[in-house]
Amino acid sequence: MLDTIAENQPDRRPAILVCVYETADPLWNALDGDPDWRLPGARLRPLGPREPADLAGRITGELDHADCRAVLLVGRTRKSDGFRVQMRAENRALTGGNKLSRTGPSLARATAPVAEMVRALIDAGLSAEATSDSEEDAGSYLLYRVLTALPDDADAPAVGLLRAPSTLNEAQLRLGIQTAATAMARHLSPLPRVRLS
Repeated sequence: MLDTIAENQPDRRPAILVCVYETADPLWNALDGDPDWRLPGARLRPLGPREPADLAGRITGELDHADCRAVLLVGRTRKSDGFRVQMRAENRALTGGNKLSRTGPSLARATAPVAEMVRALIDAGLSAEATSDSEEDAGSYLLYRVLTALPDDADAPAVGLLRAPSTLNEAQLRLGIQTAATAMARHLSPLPRVRLS
């Protein structure tokens, strides 16, 4: 007799929110154009470009759901010909100059497994580096907003920012996003079982 119980079980894989934040960026096509993309051990939840303040609210709202365990922000770098994984974001307003928060920390550190992401990108044949150097754009703004909204507990979601150069083709962009998200997924544990009452 075939075991049909497994088909009715809820999906216990954690979700990774992959967010392309720049409007009209081909990065969204690289992410959205592959319906067969599967993450080992995790579910992909894509989120497309929006106005930065609205997008920050949507991301933090998604993180309120217990199954959303990671966020990969994806944008552009103007400082390198390779992928950059940004390790921190400064307390700066999107318009520049002023602080975003008067009471917030001066900087927030990414909670994503940065070293593993960079290593995976290099192993995939892509140029990549980790950087503490912020770029003054929506990516740094979103990274700071999301990180400072996380709860102060040991099991905080993994949040990272992957920056891609404009010199890569769509296949290389897709490979970079998939590789970074897969490296994040390897660090996520399955969701707890739901007890039936």
